[in-house]
Amino acid sequence: MPKARLSHAIVLALTVSLVGCSAFKGKTNKENIEPPIELTDIANEIPVSTAWSRSIGDGERKLGLRQPVAALGDAVYAGGPDGRLLALNRSGGKALWEIKGEDRYAGGPAVGEGTLVVGTLDGQVIAYNPDNGSERWRAKVSSEVISVPAIGRGLAVVRCNDGRVFAFSITDGTRRWVYDRGLPSLTLRGNSRPVIEGDRVFLGYDSGVVVALKLLDGAQLWEQTVAEGEGRHELDRMVDIDGEIVASGSEVYAAAFNGQVVALDAGSGRPLWNREMSVFSGLALAGDKILVSDKAATVWALDRRTGASLWRQDGLAHRWLTTPVVSGTRLAVGDLEGYLHVLDVESGMIVGRDQVGGDPIRATPQLADDLVLAVTIDGDLAAYRIGP
Repeated sequence: MPKARLSHAIVLALTVSLVGCSAFKGKTNKENIEPPIELTDIANEIPVSTAWSRSIGDGERKLGLRQPVAALGDAVYAGGPDGRLLALNRSGGKALWEIKGEDRYAGGPAVGEGTLVVGTLDGQVIAYNPDNGSERWRAKVSSEVISVPAIGRGLAVVRCNDGRVFAFSITDGTRRWVYDRGLPSLTLRGNSRPVIEGDRVFLGYDSGVVVALKLLDGAQLWEQTVAEGEGRHELDRMVDIDGEIVASGSEVYAAAFNGQVVALDAGSGRPLWNREMSVFSGLALAGDKILVSDKAATVWALDRRTGASLWRQDGLAHRWLTTPVVSGTRLAVGDLEGYLHVLDVESGMIVGRDQVGGDPIRATPQLADDLVLAVTIDGDLAAYRIGP
């Protein structure tokens, strides 16, 4: 049965059992074997101060979308399945413009090259003027779009939930190319967003494969297996790459559920190193370190050159952490109880935290100049300044 035909009931059931939705708000049940570790006081805590906070709508709730906000210059952009799309002032959170319609925005917006692009649950890709919210064009794609588009070199690259990837001109929405790839019959709820680096697009797939395409025409350059499914049952064989992959210069980094963290040569896909680790979320880069949280919510810093462990932090065990975001010498992750935790990049020590709200943070926190932006699945958005 193709992925696009899975019923919402099956999708939500998978999300509950594999991504911990039923464990949100700290509740445990038979699907969550290990309860989230209780938080303890932080020694030598640094200030995590709220610059501003506000509601951005009803939020994604239990749709499993991991909807981040986007930021560029002095504006922050957010959209949700309730049909609301808005731009906020970065420094104070005041609304610059807002749209409320019937489009069910999903996956989070992307902004760049003078264009705001967002996909919907109904298989639409829509481009807006980021200055005033006026619609520029829309295009129909083959299925729902639950990952953030990528913008680069005059193109918007969009990954659909059926595995197809579309590239559109950001000027007028003309379709430039389509890349089609089959998917396993059973996958986790979520898609890795496309990553544009130079003249290439990098994609992580539900089959545990990283693919490199030419940005110009969508032709495949190479593919490399990060994880291979093993076991008697389809659940055991799931090896999704759902979180953010990182492309930096000549290297690409990716992580898979039931798989490993790998470094690949960007030109050929040749593996440079690998480390066994099962990961739900994605990776972040901080200088010579790769930062990642595994499925047990242990946060790791790995040597970018070798994959060797530099430190590990297990004080947030089973709290279903987001992909890390790096702000200077700190990294931040969200958890299932709406806490934003701050760690020191060099040592891994937990140095600060604050609670955005009582609902989970599933989307990767985002940077907006000196602010870290975190949003809960109930639509509570908070902007933080970290440290003195």
